[in-house]
Amino acid sequence: MKIALIQQSNTADIAENIIKLESNIRKVAAQGAELIVLQELHNGLYFCQTEDVSVFEQAETIPGSSTEQFGKLAAELGVVIVLSLFEKRAPGLFHNTAVVLEKDGNIAGIYRKMHIPDDPAYYEKFYFTPGDLGFEPIQTSLGKLGVLVCWDQWYPEAARLMAMAGAEMLIYPTAIGWESTDTVDEKSRQREAWITIQRAHAVANGIPVIACNRVGYEADPSGVTNGIQFWGSSFIAGQQGEILVQASESEEENILFDLDLLRTEKVRRWWPFFRDRRIDAYSDITKRWK
Repeated sequence: MKIALIQQSNTADIAENIIKLESNIRKVAAQGAELIVLQELHNGLYFCQTEDVSVFEQAETIPGSSTEQFGKLAAELGVVIVLSLFEKRAPGLFHNTAVVLEKDGNIAGIYRKMHIPDDPAYYEKFYFTPGDLGFEPIQTSLGKLGVLVCWDQWYPEAARLMAMAGAEMLIYPTAIGWESTDTVDEKSRQREAWITIQRAHAVANGIPVIACNRVGYEADPSGVTNGIQFWGSSFIAGQQGEILVQASESEEENILFDLDLLRTEKVRRWWPFFRDRRIDAYSDITKRWK
C-alpha cells in the first residue's frame, strides 16, 4: 500500500490552509498514494495554547463542511483520507475527532480522541470531551485502520487494544513541538521519546505505525509562553519498529512510502508476543494505581 503523510505549517487563515492541503493531496495522489494521512487539527492553528471560548466557533459537525469538501476530493482522486477535525457533537459538547473518508468520498468511520492532555500550551481539556467510541479500527477498502490521535500515542494500552481488535496499522495525526525556553538537550529528549514510544508500539504489536505531525512556529496569543515550534519529523515505522521514512524537523514536506502489510504475519511468527501474553495476570491494568 502506498501511504502519504502531509506535514504542513498553518496560519490563522483556514481557507488558505485547506487550499494548501488540497494541493498537496492532489500531488501525492498523482504519485500513486492510496492512503493519505493529515496532521492533527489540520484546518487551522493549534488553538489549545490558550483557553478562549470564541474558538468554539471553529468547531464543525460531522458530517459537515470539511467531510463534504475533502470527501469530494477523495472520490475524485480515488483515495482514502484520514482527517482530524474539531467536532461539534451537540451544543456545549465538542471532541477532537479523526474521520476516515473512503475512496467514494463517504465516511468510513470516526475516532474520538480518548486521552486529553492539560499542560501549559496544550489546554485541550478546556475544548475536548474525551472520546466514547473506544479503540475500534475503522474498516476501509484498504484494510482495518487503527486511528488514534496525538496524546493517545503515549499509551501502550491504546495501541494494544487497537491491535487486538484487528488493526492492520496504527495511525496518529499529531500536533506536538517544543516550547522555546526548553534547553537543547531537553528538546532532543522530548522528540526522541516521542519517536521511541511509537516505534515501541510497532514492535510490541507487530504492525506499522504512521505518525503525521505539523511543522513550523505558532505564537501563543496570550504571550504567557513563547509559543510552540512544532518539530515535524513525521514518520512511518515498520513492524519491527524500523524507521522506513521520516520527514524534516523544520520543513513542510510530503512523504510517500510503499508499505508491505504482508510482513506483519512473518514478524508475528518470529516474535509471538500475542501468543505469550499472560492474560490471566493482567487484571490490575484497569486500576488507577496498585
